[in-house]
Amino acid sequence: MELTHTAARPGRLSTFLKNELHMSSGLINRLKWQDKIFVNGIPRHNDWQVSAGDVITVPLDEPTPDYPAEEGELTVLYEDEHILAVDKPAGMLIHPSRATNTGTLANRVLGYYQKTGQKSAFHPITRLDRDTFGVVLLAKNAHVHALLNDLQEAGCLEKTYEALVYGGPEADSGSIHAPIARRPLPSLLRYVNQNGKPSHTEYRVLQRMEGYSRLALVPVTGRTHQLRVHCAHMGFPILGDPQYGTEESQQLSARLNLHHQHLCATTLIFPHPITGIMLTVNTKAAR
Repeated sequence: MELTHTAARPGRLSTFLKNELHMSSGLINRLKWQDKIFVNGIPRHNDWQVSAGDVITVPLDEPTPDYPAEEGELTVLYEDEHILAVDKPAGMLIHPSRATNTGTLANRVLGYYQKTGQKSAFHPITRLDRDTFGVVLLAKNAHVHALLNDLQEAGCLEKTYEALVYGGPEADSGSIHAPIARRPLPSLLRYVNQNGKPSHTEYRVLQRMEGYSRLALVPVTGRTHQLRVHCAHMGFPILGDPQYGTEESQQLSARLNLHHQHLCATTLIFPHPITGIMLTVNTKAAR
């Protein structure tokens, strides 16, 4: 991908990069030291004085990842030249780690890009736990990644999840306000603690069944494990959750043959980072 702009006014190069090309400060700083910001085909730094009629170009070459591309099933929910939304299955990591370099969503997406002839990289915007499934939004280059991150930090990405929970809330809808903190290392788990970060979840009962319920959950804040921790804290842990479930919820999960936490990212609503058009991406179905 290449960003390009013909200046209609004189000014400092950095102002064009930020205002006209909407580049993030981090991306500008990274590219300027690589001499990858050009004015009329010549590499220039941020303080260069641009004249009206000058052509600014910024090639966005993505580095080769240090993990392999893999073929495999990949359910594409939405795609254009800037973004990709896929349906992640349960049991799959988003990104390779020191211990696992294969079998992740990143490996599959890289394989998909190679198969379809796209010089794109893996830039996840939304992230899901290994056993959480559903919509994952990806940017195809660092520029769009920065734009989408800005939108997410501004609260412009609306995420809705569905969960099967043990029992269920008394009210048909409501809010959960409970601060979340990390348990002492080496644990990776979280818990509700008054000294934790403010955390807010909205819920709505979609269906009540014998001994369990199906909820729609909207994480207003985005803390790690927020939905799992909040549901467990309120007394209706997510079925199939081995870390935050109770003995009773685990027994019911076994009877229902649920072998992973039944938490699905069903819907994502957000403005397109380039066009500004509102997009709604849904999973095919909550599983």
